[in-house]
Amino acid sequence: MPGTPLPDAEELLAALTDQMRSHVGPDCGLIGIHTGGVWLAERLHHALGIKVPLGTLDVSFYRDDYRKIGLHRDVKPSQLPFDVEGRHLVLVDDVLYTGRTIRAALNELFDYGRPASIRLAALVDRGGRELPIAPQFVGAAITLAPGQSVELQRAGSGRLALVLHEA
Repeated sequence: MPGTPLPDAEELLAALTDQMRSHVGPDCGLIGIHTGGVWLAERLHHALGIKVPLGTLDVSFYRDDYRKIGLHRDVKPSQLPFDVEGRHLVLVDDVLYTGRTIRAALNELFDYGRPASIRLAALVDRGGRELPIAPQFVGAAITLAPGQSVELQRAGSGRLALVLHEA
């Protein structure tokens, strides 16, 4: 609904951390999806005391719509500094929408091996799924009006904020 304030990203991150605490062990592989998902994963990795190094994915080349929307100008390399084979993983994304980014991340992950399980954590679930994807951990579900989108931004101090965009 237009005019509705967005939730506080820092409060959502705290709620997400609390949800995950009893479900994620120190040997779990935590993987952030560039860019906002990496910011969240960095904070979650520290807060949850995960011992396995943090992984990052840039799914640009795995998206099924990259020919339509093009590549982002700041494509980053994916880095998985651990073996995914047989490991329990959590993918972290900032805003879950159609599910296409998550599908691309799953495709890329399976190029590295066969994990024991993959769960999904999202700061915000805005609905509008085009694929059967659902998060196991979510900070908040929000409803946006047609033509609106939400973006996670990070200040120089590291503080996270959600920003609403109108089409």
